[in-house]
Amino acid sequence: MRPIRGVPLAVATLLAAALAWPAHASAAAAGGEHCARQDRVRVPGAALQLGACLPDLTTTGLAGTPYTDSADQAGLTAAGTRTPSGVPGLQIDGYFPDSSHFNTTHGWAHDAQFVIRLPDRWNGGLVVTGAPGTRKQYATDKAISDQVLSEGYAYAATDKGNSGADFYRDGTRPGDAIAEWNARTTQLTRAARRAVAQRYGHAPRRTYMTGISNGGYLTRWQLENHPELYDGGVDWEGALWTPDGPNLLTSLPTAVARTLGSARDEDMYAVGFARGSEFLWPYHEKAYWGVTQKIYRAEFDPGYDPDCPGASAGSTADRILAPCPADATYDYAARPAAVHRAVARVSLTGRIGRPLITLHGDLDALLPKAADSDVYARMVDASGRGPLHRYYTIQGGTHVDGLYDTFPDRLRPILPCYRSAFDSLVSWVEKGTRPPADHTVARPSGGDVVDSCALGDPGASSR
Repeated sequence: MRPIRGVPLAVATLLAAALAWPAHASAAAAGGEHCARQDRVRVPGAALQLGACLPDLTTTGLAGTPYTDSADQAGLTAAGTRTPSGVPGLQIDGYFPDSSHFNTTHGWAHDAQFVIRLPDRWNGGLVVTGAPGTRKQYATDKAISDQVLSEGYAYAATDKGNSGADFYRDGTRPGDAIAEWNARTTQLTRAARRAVAQRYGHAPRRTYMTGISNGGYLTRWQLENHPELYDGGVDWEGALWTPDGPNLLTSLPTAVARTLGSARDEDMYAVGFARGSEFLWPYHEKAYWGVTQKIYRAEFDPGYDPDCPGASAGSTADRILAPCPADATYDYAARPAAVHRAVARVSLTGRIGRPLITLHGDLDALLPKAADSDVYARMVDASGRGPLHRYYTIQGGTHVDGLYDTFPDRLRPILPCYRSAFDSLVSWVEKGTRPPADHTVARPSGGDVVDSCALGDPGASSR
């Protein structure tokens, strides 16, 4: 990872050649305001940027083009999700100076990649996000970008500065890779705000931070550490890092132990996994628990088992996803103080400085809410910031909406509730309309759960 501020702005501006992508096959010349001022837009600090004037910035129009990546969105939304389309405007792809090379999108083999979308019809706002999991900058195009673009927002997303199962190899000391996620998000927010001003003639009147999973963690961290940049945020099942736990390294070892046959259901419940989520465990054994524990343990505690994952999490899908046997007995509380200090570098405090809405599914089998958002809500309250926070448990929600297609009788997608939450945040910030008190959003017995969700308080008690 090269220091983010290591390239003077004047030099970066010279490096950021305003190159153009090959024209989209269906793009046609348009008059009026279509992509107006595109020749003036320079992303401050970018080492490279490529601009394209497009007839539709949504996934409907971008599918099959270089301007999105459907494969990186896999599993995040239910198959029947309806998304808006027909949003013309300017897309800018590029990267900031960085010395790591995990992200091979566009053949660049260069990290710190970003995408900025500037719709022709702008509502004065900007939405910023970072990739969930170990995905890249296009991961939330369908889940987030499509909707906010249709509402007139400019949109910016980052790959967080590293990606993939070997992300932990970035940096020189434990915690560096995740610390970069936060720095890259701040960097993109500042740069996108200036790019917006160049395109539209003034800076955004409102800037919102949001994200899924690791993107939710970024949302929490940004509102705690850089509230001056944002007006509010929506956190969709953000990961929780605290130096003394709970965190991923306190719940996942038990899940790995169960995968290897040495933990009981009662042990799972004791570390936060929800009763009733058992039907999801076989899938998570194969797809999530092993790889997640070993790569985050390698990020913060590389000395625990240097041979697993060692220099790589694996060269094949089976090896990447397989758990390390030593992780079944990993005891975070007993690890050296240096490990806890590494986690402390990226930990959350609950001291948010802007309005935040948190959503978490009660059947999340990767980040169980009892060891995550329930704890974070208490941290916010303990910090005296409770009036700035709303927390909604989504009954039947799990970590990725794609599992709804396998279990439609037991799950519900969280995306419709996320969209409702975002609208509630905007009303809260811009109109002073306070969202409903914290409560559980019940899974409806009928109706369209794929595309609708009402956050209204049904009289449930607050937390």
